[in-house]
Amino acid sequence: MKSENLEFLKGMNIINPATEEIIATLKEDTSDSLDKKFQILKEGQKQWALKNLKERIAVIKKFSILLSENIEGLAAALTSEVGKPLQQSCNEVKGAIARIQWLTDNGEKYLSDEWMSQQEGMGEKISYEPLGVICNISAWNYPYLVGVNVFIPALMAGNAVMYKPSEHATLTGMQIEKLLKEAGIPENAFQIAVGARETGEALLNMPFDGYYFTGSYRTGQYIYEKVAPKMVPCQLELGGKDPLYVADDIDNIKSVAQGTADGAFYNNGQSCCSVERIYVHENMFDQYVDEFVKEVASYKVGMPMEEGVYVGPLTRKEQLKVVEEQLSDAVSKGAKILTGGKRKNGKGYYFEPTVLVNVNHQMKVMTEESFGPVIGIMKVKNDDEAIKLMNDTEYGLTAAVYTQKMERAEKILSGINAGTGYWNCCDRVSAALPWSGRKHSGFGVTLSHIGIRAFVKPKAYHLRGWKK
Repeated sequence: MKSENLEFLKGMNIINPATEEIIATLKEDTSDSLDKKFQILKEGQKQWALKNLKERIAVIKKFSILLSENIEGLAAALTSEVGKPLQQSCNEVKGAIARIQWLTDNGEKYLSDEWMSQQEGMGEKISYEPLGVICNISAWNYPYLVGVNVFIPALMAGNAVMYKPSEHATLTGMQIEKLLKEAGIPENAFQIAVGARETGEALLNMPFDGYYFTGSYRTGQYIYEKVAPKMVPCQLELGGKDPLYVADDIDNIKSVAQGTADGAFYNNGQSCCSVERIYVHENMFDQYVDEFVKEVASYKVGMPMEEGVYVGPLTRKEQLKVVEEQLSDAVSKGAKILTGGKRKNGKGYYFEPTVLVNVNHQMKVMTEESFGPVIGIMKVKNDDEAIKLMNDTEYGLTAAVYTQKMERAEKILSGINAGTGYWNCCDRVSAALPWSGRKHSGFGVTLSHIGIRAFVKPKAYHLRGWKK
């Protein structure tokens, strides 16, 4: 989908992963153009912050309305450049709208001055001031959801934002910029940085007041080390190797298998919180695997614009090789492929949804992030073994447990070092709850009241002489 406002010059190619066709060629930002945009933001942030909080929230609510009015077109553009099935793209835009509603409904509560003590003669309060101009280096797998987590509370708090969408989701980033400004966000409060690695590198060398990145552990580590001398906030939402455990007291194993398969293969497994490895109690293993494989084998793979397609192409061609290498490693060490296992013939970055058994932690597929349509299922003897294996990872984003008893689930989840625990659900995010990682999954918080306050600096006021 080509936008009439885009400049098609020799530069960065946007490729449709389903057809491998170039759908746009965009002019990338240079260090000079980025510096000009930064100066615009630096001056504009002061003006934007002077607007009262209610005014800023009203503008953001209008942006949400514009998203609602343009869902079909926005979803089509998203599908064309990242390859996710059209219905999943629609779901993403709708999910972003729901998050914006929670953030704007609660923004005034958590960003207004907070009185801690109002005794006669001495008042104590906290005010929440914007950081200034922040840099948001975003991701391609969920550009609306991941972006909204950062630029909405940042703008709401009075910051100006330099938003760099992934080079694989730049058309969507431009749509976001267009609608934000149509809603009333000033030109000098939001700017988009267009480009790939060189553009990101240039941003790291600029004097931003905070950095917020979503992406891989390796890139996140590099960003953290690069910006550390600036002594400004740096939040990193990184990868995961999210485990799921099915206990021995499940009464509807078919339903559990279907739900957990969706958690593993939705968006082709290209989600930080996708289920990446599954442990099943030995008493339930054979029945669970049978139902799981039936479900996965039923998925329709095809052109993402076609109705009923559940699995489209991977977004990045390079990831095909990662999945192939993990499968080759696993099979060489004794794993068995029950369904899938290879690329699909023809154009596009397609890989068959793949299920493995006879897996162990000597295999990359059980220890390294896959970010693709492949899952290993491992048999365990009891809860203790499941906990041990679930903790055997460098990551710590989410973990899920399926059991009849909440007490059992909470006991297991409390023993796992992850930022989010799921009981009888998985691959889920709520705007009301903090989204945070541990270990190589990053640090810092988006969403919830904690995430709203991730874009402010608190100031303490000691007010002697204050009167009731």
